[in-house]
Amino acid sequence: MILYRCFPWDREVRAEARGGALWFPRMLQGDGRHDNPLLYGCLYVSVSATASVVEQLSRALGRPLAPPALRRFGLPLALAELELSDRAELIDLDDPEVLVREGLRPSGVATHERARTQADAARLFEGHPQAAGLRWWSMFESLWPNVTLFDRVERSLRVHDVRPLAPTDDVVEEATSLLGLRVEA
Repeated sequence: MILYRCFPWDREVRAEARGGALWFPRMLQGDGRHDNPLLYGCLYVSVSATASVVEQLSRALGRPLAPPALRRFGLPLALAELELSDRAELIDLDDPEVLVREGLRPSGVATHERARTQADAARLFEGHPQAAGLRWWSMFESLWPNVTLFDRVERSLRVHDVRPLAPTDDVVEEATSLLGLRVEA
């Protein structure tokens, strides 16, 4: 399975090091949808390259997209193409049978109430020790599957490609168009 991650990239480090494509930023987590840094680190990735970029660029909503929007922590945003084994188990939070079995409702999965989504993620992490992560839908387009990977799969991930993003990249242009962002020169 190919997954995409948009992240601040330090091209000088190994993939598993801070700033690398496979770095699980556990020490910086706590506010994200499925964050539980006392239990696990996680990577937020997507099945769609565009969805991954949209998630990052959405921070610029309401203002023109200037070149600094393609940087985080002084590093360029990059798009990584990662491979996870097709045999990896993802708990699909878009599957009605899974929701019923786990006692979840779509509104609870989609809520912006982080205490709730984090508690559900922790329960699923502990209840499914073989699970690689959670599959759920993007808040920007429900047909885009996003994936939260638990750090227990770190060694089974492979990097296929990493490239820094530029305003003229097709994926950036598609993301800005979908978000209705005007790009500044």
